[in-house]
Amino acid sequence: MNKTSLAIIGGLAALVVTGVIATGKPSIAPIDPPAAQSFSAEAIARGQQLAALGDCAVCHTRDGGAPLTGGRAMVTPFGTLYTSNLTPDRETGIGVWSFEAFKRAMREGISREGDYLYPAFPYTAFTRVGDEDLRDLYAYLMTRPAAVADTPDDRLPFPYNQRRIMAGWNFLFFDKGVFQPQPHRDAAWNRGAYLVEGLGHCSACHTPRNALGAERTGKDRFAGATVDGWQVPPLNGGSKPAIPWTQATLYDYLRNGFSRYHGAAAGPMAPVAAGLTQQPDADLQAMARYLATFLPEQTGDFSPEQRAVELEQRTYGTLQPVSGSGGRIFNGACMACHHDGDSPKLNGVRPSLAVSNNLHAATPDNLLRVILDGIGHPARPELGYMPAFRNSLNNEQIIALARYLREDFAGLPAWPDLEFKVAKLR
Repeated sequence: MNKTSLAIIGGLAALVVTGVIATGKPSIAPIDPPAAQSFSAEAIARGQQLAALGDCAVCHTRDGGAPLTGGRAMVTPFGTLYTSNLTPDRETGIGVWSFEAFKRAMREGISREGDYLYPAFPYTAFTRVGDEDLRDLYAYLMTRPAAVADTPDDRLPFPYNQRRIMAGWNFLFFDKGVFQPQPHRDAAWNRGAYLVEGLGHCSACHTPRNALGAERTGKDRFAGATVDGWQVPPLNGGSKPAIPWTQATLYDYLRNGFSRYHGAAAGPMAPVAAGLTQQPDADLQAMARYLATFLPEQTGDFSPEQRAVELEQRTYGTLQPVSGSGGRIFNGACMACHHDGDSPKLNGVRPSLAVSNNLHAATPDNLLRVILDGIGHPARPELGYMPAFRNSLNNEQIIALARYLREDFAGLPAWPDLEFKVAKLR
């Protein structure tokens, strides 16, 4: 038995023992749902903005369901959880939750009834949020249309279905407390840190987790992870894109859901980016400022535009004459939108494949998912929609196309596991 297995067994044993001896938390008395008129219009509007930053509707809306009514399956290594109804329905939602009950859930991971919440609900980040923002978020949620929507039962095997083991998990991994500004940093940096580490909970997806589901720390923080089968890129400079990220390009991506030097938000990031586009400009500037501190510094003469032009001249300038099946597929299916800029711009932005992060990634997963399923819900409608090729290209054609894109646009050897990856993703 290796050290990792022993660590997992030891950790589980500790959690189970803690769960046996842990006492439950007290419930907080129910209230009558507050009248919408008890909240100011300003608080509700601000709460709506905060809910978009926190991706509340992204996670708490099932496919085809009404917003915030929950029921979305969250598949974890420990089993499947279902998100709860956040509308103010008395029976199935949070209609009888006082602000104190709401704040305890956000700050401590404890429900109104006194049950421990699982960290799939990122209270480990939301604990950083200040009272004023929590009050505005509460105002927004409690003024949504109440909807009856039962939450399906979680499907977790023993011992993970014993919520009291979270007392041990919290003891080991939960750093509770509101964000504290760093006095040696300026106001913009601290504002960005508050948003990224709090309601933005960026590390929840961009940081790998240990065997017990806690975010790793140290050099692994913001080192990238896998979410819903998508490879979430590192935010700490660990990836090797064609063009390095900068504070300016981070801001552009957060503001628009698209960067001319990196590509468009897709997969699980697309709805997150849609929420970010609703944030105040100063907040997005602050978030970019904070995230840029995790990136390696560039030399003073570094120019993303100059680098992009060089890459595009090197790649797009060698596309003709087309040879090979991958090149012919690209010419017929992709070139109309992903051309070199000399042709009409169709269907929104023109993502340049010469600088695409997906083509320079260590794995082909994100590229293959975009080819198979397209981008049906971009961060902003004006970015345009990419069609899915799942039903028009067979596996061999997708493999040939992926090899061509990787070799001709990224100038890198084709990924070695394309056959397996395409078959698995399809």
